[in-house]
Amino acid sequence: MDRETRALADSHFRGLGVDVPGVGQAPGRVAFVSEPGAFSYADFVRGFLLPNLPCVFSSAFTQGWGSRRRWVTPAGRPDFDHLLRTYGDVVVPVANCGVQEYNSNPKEHMTLRDYITYWKEYIQAGYSSPRGCLYLKDWHLCRSPFHADIFRSFSWSVNVCGRKKWLLFPPGQEEALRDRHGNLPYDVTSPALCDTHLHPRNQLAGPPLEITQEAGEMVFVPSGWHHQDDTISINHNWVNGFNLANMWRFLQQELCAVQEEVIMRSCSGINFEEFYHFLKVIAEKRLLVLREAAAEDGAGLGFEQAAFDVGRITEVLASLVAHPDFQRVDTSAFSPQPKELLQQLREAVDAAAAP
Repeated sequence: MDRETRALADSHFRGLGVDVPGVGQAPGRVAFVSEPGAFSYADFVRGFLLPNLPCVFSSAFTQGWGSRRRWVTPAGRPDFDHLLRTYGDVVVPVANCGVQEYNSNPKEHMTLRDYITYWKEYIQAGYSSPRGCLYLKDWHLCRSPFHADIFRSFSWSVNVCGRKKWLLFPPGQEEALRDRHGNLPYDVTSPALCDTHLHPRNQLAGPPLEITQEAGEMVFVPSGWHHQDDTISINHNWVNGFNLANMWRFLQQELCAVQEEVIMRSCSGINFEEFYHFLKVIAEKRLLVLREAAAEDGAGLGFEQAAFDVGRITEVLASLVAHPDFQRVDTSAFSPQPKELLQQLREAVDAAAAP
């Protein structure tokens, strides 16, 4: 990130604080980025991170990946022999797509060798099996549940082989898809959504953005965009200053929805104490970048991104410290204390803003 882009990002969030916009409207189409050499991080910030919009990166961005050369046969199919030789004895989590538990699937563990045996038999039987339709985590062979990525993180997903169809809904539009009990649909293509008694607000939902992702292409999924997809892919989730407030608001909403933090942990996998420690770890790493950059009298990409992230962490941490539920947490063993860390961050923000 350069100084000009950081200034633009700071200006964008200055009026929002830790709040984020509500119901979003889908653009007419998803942008396609074709040439790596003609696309900078500043372009990504301006075009997609700030407006929180999806995009597709061409296969040129991943053409050097080893997985695209080694995991795939010349015919574009999974190279089972290579996968078995390299990872056959690895124990992997496998979900049963035919069984729903809350908004996910029950999982079991097996070796990749056993899973590939199942996979081959599944293909040979016309994509059916008495064991149901199983998928290996992060290797999506079948439709995955309708969901937004964990903690409202950003994510990217690259097809190793095959073609994937995506259905994306901008933040807020998923509310119209909930059933009369408040639950999100497991499959947004299900005919059950036409049942107005079960889904009374479905007619208010706008059409999803559809993407057909080819082999080697990368889809960027913004924060809070609900989506449903198919096939084999490599995925990664991340949080930075651009979506940290979304994560914080999501955790607050989860707590309000269930009223008890023990249930919040089971739904979200994190509570306010853990969220503080998450902020602390990231804050300390960013502060270290700022100190090292100052010692070297430099202001490169790392410095500007770290300075921006510190500013966003400061706002979210201030909101967390003021939250009545967090104030009931015993912080006596925390090091540093939340208010002490907040002061360090504020001083770093001031120093980074100095000419």
